[in-house]
Amino acid sequence: MKVVISIVLNNFKNDSRVLKEAISLQNAGYKVKVVALHEEPLEEYDNVENISIHRIKLRSRNWSKNKVVQVLKYFEFVYRVVKGYRHSDIVHCNDLNALLVGVLIKKFYNRDAKIVYDAHEYEINDRPNESQYSIKIKYFLEKRLIKYADKVMTVSDAIANEYVKLYEIPKPALVLNTPVYKSIEKKDIFRESLNISVDKTIFLYQGGLSKGRGIEILLDTFKNINNEKAVIVFMGYGPLEELVQTTSKEYNNIYFHKAVTPDVLLDYTCSANFGISTIEDSCLSYRYCLPNKIFEYIMAEIPVIVSNLPEMKRLVEGKIGVVAENNTPQGLEIAIKEALKSDKKELHQHIQEIKNIYNWEEQEKVLLALYMELY
Repeated sequence: MKVVISIVLNNFKNDSRVLKEAISLQNAGYKVKVVALHEEPLEEYDNVENISIHRIKLRSRNWSKNKVVQVLKYFEFVYRVVKGYRHSDIVHCNDLNALLVGVLIKKFYNRDAKIVYDAHEYEINDRPNESQYSIKIKYFLEKRLIKYADKVMTVSDAIANEYVKLYEIPKPALVLNTPVYKSIEKKDIFRESLNISVDKTIFLYQGGLSKGRGIEILLDTFKNINNEKAVIVFMGYGPLEELVQTTSKEYNNIYFHKAVTPDVLLDYTCSANFGISTIEDSCLSYRYCLPNKIFEYIMAEIPVIVSNLPEMKRLVEGKIGVVAENNTPQGLEIAIKEALKSDKKELHQHIQEIKNIYNWEEQEKVLLALYMELY
């Protein structure tokens, strides 16, 4: 039985992609352990859906957040993972910051180890307004480390094509961050819990309430929208949560609902009439993204409104929703009007077809095929 360590530099509390991959690999006969960062009050050694978890405790965890100290923390993590897991058969490196661990294990301790590099973003420019210096440093590192990877996989076709151009490697496998297939029984939770009348059309934004996701633009859109039948529900958490809550108290067409657990998420999602996924074109990772919330909307069988970015547009346009030509309050209001006039029956038919493609059961096949090619 091949031993796989899946390394991720977060606390592994809400990382659905890493968990789905680990479950799929374990079900296929691999012995899987997720190695993550410890954070109180989480357990150091844990078990999630029969997946073994080791959250590494750092002695430097509570040190200063000074940039130099953060680098020291990172290298303590790298040292502890290499020391503890250098005999693993396969090192699954989630994101660029985990790739160094796999390369050190393979180069200095275990030449037979296989490295799978799982780029969850366009790694070298994954933050809005990132400095050219930061981008160049990450490019330098990725260019040198990626050549040690036995397999590379990523989350959108555009990112895969960029990696081919940047590093002259075979095209990475495409493993989308889609939900597990679920049959939907339509519910009306938002109307019931938030007291939204039946004559209103509910637009839903679910996910992270943070900068770069068009939250402020959506708030401005619904503050000034010339349509009394359109309301929006924000469901999630993050730095802009307080802004959303405050605004929802001032405007009767803006609602806030706290985030819910993954096991009931789609019951809430299907209670909306449309899903909205707005991403600002503020870094290349955002430009080339395919947010998992789009796939959640598809699985919940609701049409979507998305930003005019290449991958999102290609998936949605003319099939399962509307593309907002401009990511502005005016552009979004035009898209909302278009959505309200759309043929709901035709959209639903397309969504039914497309959810049979964009689900984890289909993506799992790509993941397992990639692993079969390692040996």
